[in-house]
Amino acid sequence: MSGLVTAPAQIWLAVAPVDMRRGIDGLSSIVQQALGYSPCAGSAFVFHNRQGNRMKLLVWDGNGVWLCQRRLHRGKFVWPAVSEHCVCISYAEWEWLIAGVNWQRLTAKSVPDWQV
Repeated sequence: MSGLVTAPAQIWLAVAPVDMRRGIDGLSSIVQQALGYSPCAGSAFVFHNRQGNRMKLLVWDGNGVWLCQRRLHRGKFVWPAVSEHCVCISYAEWEWLIAGVNWQRLTAKSVPDWQV
């Protein structure tokens, strides 16, 4: 997270889509009730809409809560399709995600040079 928002300890993607009209209180209640986490624990929580072209980021910085939104004009964000409620991603995966690139390709296992 460059700029005004400090880098969180963890970045969690909420798998189920949410209504983008929700604000800080609505998304915080999803974090607490549906995901089982504290929204003020220092982690970032990322939500997406049903169409997959918008996302919202909720993060506590120690003094208050940031709510940021991003929209792609073309294409969709690549979101995990798993049975879990949320998935933790790395900072590198986050950068690919917000660029609209398939961040899951980063986690593909490569063969070490010594095994070739």
